[in-house]
Amino acid sequence: MSDTRVSLPAPRYTVAVRTLCEFTAKAGDLDLRFTPSPTGQEGVAGHGVVTSRRGPGYEAEVALSGDFNGLRVRGRADGYNPVTNRLEEIKTVRGEKVAVPANHQALHWAQAKIYGWLLCESRGLAQIDIAVVYFDIVSQRERVLKERFDAPALRAFFEDSCQRFMQWAERELAHRTGRDAALQTLAFPHATFRDGQRLLAESVYKANTSARTLLAQAPTGIGKSIGTVFPALKAMPAQRIDKLFFLSARSTGRAVALHATAQLRGDATRTPLRVIELIARDKACEHPDLACHGESCPLARGFYDRLPAARDAASAASLLDRGTLRDIAAAHQICPYYLAQEMIRWSDLVVADYNYYFDRSAMLFALTAMNEWRVSVLADEAHNLVERGRAMYTVTLDHAAFRDVRRGAPAALKRPMDKLYRQWNALAKASDAAYETRDEEPPAFVETLTQLCSAIVDDMSEHPQRHDAALERFYFDAMHFLRLAEQLTEYGGKHSIFDITRTPRTRAGVDAALCVRNLLPAPYLAPRFAGAHSTTLFSATLHPTDYYRNLLGLPANTVWIEVPSPFHADQLDVHVARHISTRYGQRQRSLPALVGLMAEQYARRPGNYLAFFSSHDYLQQAAAQLAAHRPDIPIWLQARGMTEAGQAAFLDAFAPGGRGIGFAVLGGVFSEGVDLPGDRLIGAFVATLGLPQINPVNERLRERMEAVFGQGYDYAYLYPGLRKVVQAAGRVIRTQQDRGVVWLIDDRYGRAEVQALLPAWWEISAMPPRHANPLALAE
Repeated sequence: MSDTRVSLPAPRYTVAVRTLCEFTAKAGDLDLRFTPSPTGQEGVAGHGVVTSRRGPGYEAEVALSGDFNGLRVRGRADGYNPVTNRLEEIKTVRGEKVAVPANHQALHWAQAKIYGWLLCESRGLAQIDIAVVYFDIVSQRERVLKERFDAPALRAFFEDSCQRFMQWAERELAHRTGRDAALQTLAFPHATFRDGQRLLAESVYKANTSARTLLAQAPTGIGKSIGTVFPALKAMPAQRIDKLFFLSARSTGRAVALHATAQLRGDATRTPLRVIELIARDKACEHPDLACHGESCPLARGFYDRLPAARDAASAASLLDRGTLRDIAAAHQICPYYLAQEMIRWSDLVVADYNYYFDRSAMLFALTAMNEWRVSVLADEAHNLVERGRAMYTVTLDHAAFRDVRRGAPAALKRPMDKLYRQWNALAKASDAAYETRDEEPPAFVETLTQLCSAIVDDMSEHPQRHDAALERFYFDAMHFLRLAEQLTEYGGKHSIFDITRTPRTRAGVDAALCVRNLLPAPYLAPRFAGAHSTTLFSATLHPTDYYRNLLGLPANTVWIEVPSPFHADQLDVHVARHISTRYGQRQRSLPALVGLMAEQYARRPGNYLAFFSSHDYLQQAAAQLAAHRPDIPIWLQARGMTEAGQAAFLDAFAPGGRGIGFAVLGGVFSEGVDLPGDRLIGAFVATLGLPQINPVNERLRERMEAVFGQGYDYAYLYPGLRKVVQAAGRVIRTQQDRGVVWLIDDRYGRAEVQALLPAWWEISAMPPRHANPLALAE
């Protein structure tokens, strides 16, 4: 018998079922009224509960795909029962009274019908029952909506959806083809690489071609942004990388990344690369005083009806920064923040904050997993990721804030709130200790908090028009608390602690702040690294290597490189003021010597200097003494809670050819990411070792790091402190033409264990013998 099978051409474009349906089936208003949705982990667990109830023969996670005119549609149907011939699309909700908006239901039915056709086609079915199952993770009950469909009707729906997507798919295919062709011939925008920049670029390229994680310590001033973005883009065509994510801890880092991509992109016809900048919702929102749904906000009303035209306009822009997105959204009268979320799917390079990929509910990570994207991640100033990672997986419930929420809460919530308040007060009175840690969360409090959250869901579901921002904020904080508390014993129970901080109230009684505090972010961050094709973490301070490997949970095959500095010792005079102690108990006595040293250096070489201190109080004391001692020296100070305009004015004071001293806090916004080349900055005074305060929280961190890694003091105090010092001193030499001076003001800078953590190209006076007791650094 001859083989009559016809060889079909390979699909030209592949799309996930959910992406196809979101493109074709969403209509009407953007509706973000209070909808308490389960986490991804809870959703997976809920799916497992439903499928486990279905009995033998039930098929879960059925992989399906189908083609239409060169378009391949693929995905996984939640479940199929071949005995009853029923396909199920399972959606988890939180609360039985939660009303699923009509446009969400339309999306769910569209997904179910697409899967229905793919299953009919693959198994030759003439008809099929399709059910959308809403499973409440609180009550564990199901609400089932069911309908029977003939295969021809499902095929017509599938083909109509594909046809509506095809024009866009063809455009996207043409864009991807043109993008990859342009990236293959992309040239470095400068005549030559800077010293060290070529090594960095080659290492990033190799990490992408070998699908590995790279930890790159590279000095300031070599052009790290363009030195990482360029090779990552060059690797995209051959490695079939869908998207490049450039992530930063600060807005200044994102600005530098956008500048680098502009240099590489040139005009859009030469390099058709779509770049998008993501900013926080509170900065993008045009109507912060309005609720986010069509009955309140005009930009939410009819959002999905106007989205296609706005999407067309946005896809034609090569750079979707904050201003461009706002202009396009205004022209089409839709929300700029949610237009940006839509355009992530159709962009090549996304510039955003760390939290968009590494946070618990990170949007970029979720989209990557859902769409099976192959992504390359660049993490700028990656030394910040340790503390940012801890913060992402830490949550605190504030006692006083809850009292305010309780006073203004609806009557229906009075009993569960009173019950929680009694539990909370009992914890506050349980001990006289100002700070207390426990091996696990208090079960009675957690159970009562869970009951209150369920009551809040029911009440808000019954009153969808009511908008209580404080109550909603408490609910989301409480749910974050409960989810992290559930995981306290996971991963060996070493990643987080539960603690109570007690403070006297203004009148009578004691408040108790309850915290699930992350100490070791590695278990949470490791899946993020595993989800990327390649990740490059780069910074001027990523030493010691094991500190970052261990705390961030980097893969075992992570590659480490250290790019040699292009700077030379004769560019920077590094002095250690060994006769001055900046320890807390000796500051008042040493202030005159400190101020005298600053005045002498300024007299020796007038110009612009930055002076870094451990706190605002210390900064103000030093500034006051300098002003009294040398009123002729111009000074300007970093203030608490400085606005963006205030920060800009502070930096503008460092004018070319100017003179004066700017006073700043070490580890603050002016310690890193600040570029003041030439004579805009000729020197820095670092009047602190940068060690974190010795307090109960940091002591628990030290104890945990000692138990896990055997280096408690170094991990909790020494490494974080010296990193801040090196970052601050790095503001002085930015180019190979710069010349400057750094004063390290504290006698402990003379110790070998401290100098071993300073840049190798610095020349400092001979080191004394190593101190026997590392804890003496804090003495």
